[in-house]
Amino acid sequence: MAKEKDTPSNEFKRVLTVAMKTIAEDPELSVAFGNEAPSLAGNRARLPQVGNELRAADIAVVRGLSDSFALRLSNHSDKVHARYQPQGKNARAVFEAVEQARIEALGANAMPGMKTNLAAMLDDRYRRKDAARYTDRKDAPLDEAVALMVRETLTGEKPPEGARAMVDLWRPWIEDKARGQLSRLMENIHDQAAFARMSRDIIAALDMGEELGEDPDQSDENDESNEPEEDSGERQETPDSEEQESSQQSMEEMQDAEGESEAAEMDATQMDAENQAEDRDGEEEQNGEEPWKPQLPFSSLSNEDFYKVFTNQFDEVIAAEDLCDAEELTRLRNYLDKQLSSLQGVVARLANRLQRRLMAQQNRSWDFDLEEGVLDAARLMRVIIDPMHPLSFKEEQDTEFRDTVVSLLLDNSGSMRGRPITVAATCADILARTLERCGVKVEILGFTTRAWKGGQAREKWLASNKPANPGRLNDLRHIVYKSADTPWRRARRNLGLMMREGLLKENIDGEALIWAHNRLLARREQRRILMVISDGAPVDDSTLSVNSGNYLEKHLRQVIHDIEQRSPVELIAIGIGHDVTRYYKRAVTIVDAEELGGAMTEKLAELFSEKAAPKVVARPTPRKRAPA
Repeated sequence: MAKEKDTPSNEFKRVLTVAMKTIAEDPELSVAFGNEAPSLAGNRARLPQVGNELRAADIAVVRGLSDSFALRLSNHSDKVHARYQPQGKNARAVFEAVEQARIEALGANAMPGMKTNLAAMLDDRYRRKDAARYTDRKDAPLDEAVALMVRETLTGEKPPEGARAMVDLWRPWIEDKARGQLSRLMENIHDQAAFARMSRDIIAALDMGEELGEDPDQSDENDESNEPEEDSGERQETPDSEEQESSQQSMEEMQDAEGESEAAEMDATQMDAENQAEDRDGEEEQNGEEPWKPQLPFSSLSNEDFYKVFTNQFDEVIAAEDLCDAEELTRLRNYLDKQLSSLQGVVARLANRLQRRLMAQQNRSWDFDLEEGVLDAARLMRVIIDPMHPLSFKEEQDTEFRDTVVSLLLDNSGSMRGRPITVAATCADILARTLERCGVKVEILGFTTRAWKGGQAREKWLASNKPANPGRLNDLRHIVYKSADTPWRRARRNLGLMMREGLLKENIDGEALIWAHNRLLARREQRRILMVISDGAPVDDSTLSVNSGNYLEKHLRQVIHDIEQRSPVELIAIGIGHDVTRYYKRAVTIVDAEELGGAMTEKLAELFSEKAAPKVVARPTPRKRAPA
């Protein structure tokens, strides 16, 4: 009788986890498999889910990601990296990408199998990004082009097929500026500090020297001259013991893994995945930075030629439950329910209608008489009649429809106060519940500012003698009410936060759109939909008082244009008493907030009816059980 713990996918996960721990030289490494974006935070790694069919292409990609993460843990020092990291955003992106190319080149040069896995991972990454669409250097990310040229220098491997056009756009300019620096990188591939200094030389050669900041070697010359001798001495004293301990730990890990119950291991993996997601949220809040993950193909600040930020030191991305205590959230949620007891029924009926339309498109089907999968209870009668008859299993076929994520971005500005924000909260709540029933993941986000009239950013500007044209001059507050992977029942009361007095302030739509869009880009779903709900143009008195009157609106238009023209994310908007059709190509304007529920469900129904998600590679036919 087939057991769940004996499935090929679970065996593959177990072996891959042991291999990662061995390469990373970290027996405490935690590995989780799921549908979230691959990431590495501390000694916790998240990899894509692996199906039972074990397609060769999927296996190579997952192996490539696991090798990349393990190599980073064993060949990268965060302390050294932070010491040489540039200050400017563009320079930091190049610095990070070049360091990652060094890490992966170490593994590729040492092991041919690892080189194949890493190449498959990169090919899959750029195929998903559709990097071949770039026809102008303005659109093609410079940091990724530099990283691929560094990889080519260190390993001799040409860029992936899907990224060659992107690299060719930048290659003449990069080689003209930094040919000498690139040619010397191989000399320092095993020395992270020396390689980091070379990376800074490359960044300076690419006309970004002003973003480097102070030279760390000059600012702390005495300390650095002593540290290498001590470190090298420590390394020379214990190499044999460390190698023996690592080898012994690896053997123990493999023996323990073979003896453990696979079901228990999978439970632990799922718990690690949940804990990791919570840790990532906490790190974003405390440090203002996300854990490392592959660079996204969309600028974090659109149209920097005219739009800039005076300071982002006081901006925050925060979970709703961290803005007030649990008791107050419960009270606010009860208040929200009472306010819309009448409207709730109307919106619920619209949501049920949407659910029926979506369910009708799913065409669920099953494969029967399999050797593994879900036990087929309908065929148990055969076992009762003939105890020697083997059990029969079934498996539901994949449907493209389910591979979708929807992000609802709600305007939390002061003009939404009262009925509009109450209706928006309830509609988002019911819509999330509806789509979750249909297998579609939903996240609910909000955007506002931390203060009226500029907050701490304006105070810093005043203290700096009011430099001209400072750009955005307020402290952003981006709120996560419900993440895509959080069940609705756990996030339900968070929406009550919108009823809190004093939460709703200014609205800076352009940067909020970039934030929500980049969250979607990090998802692995094939189809990603972003719905924006707003009641007016972007307004921030502090910013507009020291810049041109259309400063924020111009930026919003540019961001919308970039997403609609260059991004795989599908963008739709609903304006409450405000004509958003002049900004968005796919939009609807409603006069009264009471119409919001109907507009949301209708626009989503239209969107799902228009076209299916991008085609995925067909699954091989599951093995059928031979008739008894």
